[in-house]
Amino acid sequence: MKATTPADTVQTAQSSETQDEQTDIAETEERHMKITVGDTVFTATLAENSSAEALAELLQENPLTIEMSDYGNFEKVGPLGRSLPRNDEQITTQAGDIILYQGNSLVIYYDTNTWNFTRIGAISDVTQEELMEALGTGDVTVTFSLD
Repeated sequence: MKATTPADTVQTAQSSETQDEQTDIAETEERHMKITVGDTVFTATLAENSSAEALAELLQENPLTIEMSDYGNFEKVGPLGRSLPRNDEQITTQAGDIILYQGNSLVIYYDTNTWNFTRIGAISDVTQEELMEALGTGDVTVTFSLD
């Protein structure tokens, strides 16, 4: 049996702390998805909930292309073709928010709205004007994929 010294104990404790820190970093690592509209590609950070996780699992299989229509001059909405778990809460949206509506539709907001929604994620570093330019007026084809 090998005897341990106080220095060995300190080194073991430090090694254990480093492993714990690495685990914490891995658990909090952000997940991203790409949103492609024509020639424009946006990056969105996924929310931390079962809805966003279910969408990410779906996107691991294949990218998802959705025909989205304008609604109310503040969002584009389109059917997922399946239902995802809901985590509805009272939300006031901002330009760039990605929302799950009624469990079976994805919505990209380019303006504000307040309702009980499930947040899927948010497009990073985008203005309302940039979103409106990319999404245009009327229907648009949008592809969601993992980054």
